[in-house]
Amino acid sequence: MAEERVRSLLLLDADADERRLISAIAARAGWSAVNAADSATATGLLQGPHGREVQAVLIGSWDAEASPAVIKALREQRDRLPIIVLSHGDSVALAVEAMRAGASDFLVRPVAPERLLEALAANADRRRAAGELAPVSEKLAPELSLEQLIGAAPEFRAALAVAAKGARNRLPVLIVGEPGTGKETMARAIHAASLRARGPLHVLDCKAVPANIIDSELFGHEKGAFPGAFAAKTGKLVQADGGTLLLDEVGALPVETQERLDRVLATGEVRPVGLNGSYSVDVRVIATCSRPLPDDFNPGLAERLGTTTVTLPPLRERSGDIPALARHLLTRFCEQTGMRALSIGNDALAVLMRYGWPGNVRQLAGVLFRAGLQCEGSSLTAEHFPHIAIQSRFSGRRNDYSPTLSSSSSAEAIAGASPVTLFTSDGHLRPLEEIEADIIRLAIGHYRGRMTEVARRLGIGRSTLYRKLGELGIDTAA
Repeated sequence: MAEERVRSLLLLDADADERRLISAIAARAGWSAVNAADSATATGLLQGPHGREVQAVLIGSWDAEASPAVIKALREQRDRLPIIVLSHGDSVALAVEAMRAGASDFLVRPVAPERLLEALAANADRRRAAGELAPVSEKLAPELSLEQLIGAAPEFRAALAVAAKGARNRLPVLIVGEPGTGKETMARAIHAASLRARGPLHVLDCKAVPANIIDSELFGHEKGAFPGAFAAKTGKLVQADGGTLLLDEVGALPVETQERLDRVLATGEVRPVGLNGSYSVDVRVIATCSRPLPDDFNPGLAERLGTTTVTLPPLRERSGDIPALARHLLTRFCEQTGMRALSIGNDALAVLMRYGWPGNVRQLAGVLFRAGLQCEGSSLTAEHFPHIAIQSRFSGRRNDYSPTLSSSSSAEAIAGASPVTLFTSDGHLRPLEEIEADIIRLAIGHYRGRMTEVARRLGIGRSTLYRKLGELGIDTAA
């Protein structure tokens, strides 16, 4: 096998310590950093004999007066070179300013190493559109209630029904879905709909915290518990007492940590590292993972977390929701960034519906945000998404394909027609059993799992409804 070629990153930052830190992080993913303390040095390096080897530029800070000129100078050397901006200001206005100046992406300090590496990989991947702006678009998304989450596909409505039922109890919830499907948004909506809504919501990204300190982050530690523990630390479980703790990518927890967490959920007692005693806590855990929990995951913890499992379908499996999602996201962006109000044409929606969206709703949000920034008129058209049209036709990646979507189904979704599909892609009617199952799932989602109301609205008795659930293989947890 050929040895993987080292990728070159041009790092523009006046602070030598910052350059060393970012260089070390980038090196983990095979990036070799070329450092520049000022813009003149950076453009000189791009003009040099090895300038073509640079696959991305990272600007260490944003200056409203000087940075646009820096980006312009870099673009004159390499027009399509990905340029990522780091900034100390947690402001959407700064992000919009940087994007309009020509930046490909924008990250806010302090940035987790994993997030930085993810941005580098995404922007340097020539198969993807440059600057899909996932981190920025995520900052623009306000917290939504379960009732405000957009989606009419039966599988998504069924997931909402399970989430609504889970919100009403105190048990853990496991949310499973590909990256970008909206797991954290769903978790926050569950918290907001629960009896703990007035309590705190704390988030711990299990994948981003090194294994040697994850116990300290989760359970806390006492002063002197280990070398470097100069002061006591309160863990996330104690911080979230009376509220909710969201464990993102729970499958990344080390085996020993899984065992300790299982004991906490069983007893309600948290023992910080180095403490002989324990704290009693009342905390609800919501966990997310991008794929089913691995086989070697602690079985006791897996059983507790999986008491209520919400499975979010990927966007490519609910492409009929894309028109409503696109319109909703554009409205949100325009409300919060000062962009002019934008509509989106049917030709653009048709292009978006035929793309596989490997990055799911997160990627859709980023693509729409980028198009909105670049749009000079009042409506987005297919011409604003040329890269999406190309990728939907020629991409060879497994999960990035053009969904099977008939022209009639596409037109119905764009027009906002019923989400229950009556015909297959070849024009034949679907079996009555499948249509009935879709209608029941839609009703369960629409009435948030209130089975008495579902039965009443469908005109059947509860016993008949539950019999049909069993016959059709619909999860009765909904």
